[in-house]
Amino acid sequence: MLDNKLKTTFSALLGAVALMASAPAFAQDAAAPAAPAADAAAPAADAAAATPAATPAAPESADPPQMKNAGKLNVGTMFMDADPVVKVIMIGLALASVLSWTILVTKILEFNSLNKVSDGFVESFRGAKSINDMSRIALSEEFDGNPLADMAAAAAQEIELSRQAGLQITGEHRDTTIDRAAHAVSAVQASLARRLSGGMQYLASVGSNGPFIGLFGTVYGIMNSFIGIANTNTTNLAVVAPGIAEALLATGLGLFAAIPSVIFYNYFQTRISSFGARSEGFVAELMNAISRQLDKGA
Repeated sequence: MLDNKLKTTFSALLGAVALMASAPAFAQDAAAPAAPAADAAAPAADAAAATPAATPAAPESADPPQMKNAGKLNVGTMFMDADPVVKVIMIGLALASVLSWTILVTKILEFNSLNKVSDGFVESFRGAKSINDMSRIALSEEFDGNPLADMAAAAAQEIELSRQAGLQITGEHRDTTIDRAAHAVSAVQASLARRLSGGMQYLASVGSNGPFIGLFGTVYGIMNSFIGIANTNTTNLAVVAPGIAEALLATGLGLFAAIPSVIFYNYFQTRISSFGARSEGFVAELMNAISRQLDKGA
């Protein structure tokens, strides 16, 4: 009985010893499948650690220098930085515009003075009692240089020259005398047309050619901008924007010179036509007055 208990106890001890001996091997077998996963994670961690060094992050503010100075771009800087050819074109157009405005002010003052003096002369002329009175009024200093006064003076002087030459100015020679006086007045009218049309050709030239001159500067400037694109090998708008803006400024100046010139030309052509019609009316009145005086035997 005792021997059976000892055998049972000894068997239990041997089993426990065997189990303890097999435990480390079992633990290694259980841990073996996790090793590949750990090994796979290691390259990923190394790649993640190497990524910042291989591709450094771009700085938040990587704007080119042109973008930083974009706020400083204005008409003055565009002119100063423009190509010499474009700069010369812009200077020429600016001077053309200044001269157009000068012509505007000059001719407005001229027409205002012309109409005012003409009104006074016509009023005095209508009070003349003879051809000599017409001549005296027309040659007075008050109306010196007035076209209507010059017409009356030319007609009166032609009649006086005919009289001094011993020619008959009345009777059957009346019509001949009036024809000579009319020719003298026509010569004054021709000079009046040249006087009033002064500056009109310039305004017409600037109005018609100004935009094309400015467009030439624009084309030249944009061409240089595209050459800059080819040289820098970039399509960044900030690189070529200043050059394009400078080129477009030339077109703007061309329009700035041309538009007022066209407006002034049309305005003064209307005033010239108006005064021309007034002078024609005065010529008719002058010839009627001379005809009356000749019929009276003056």
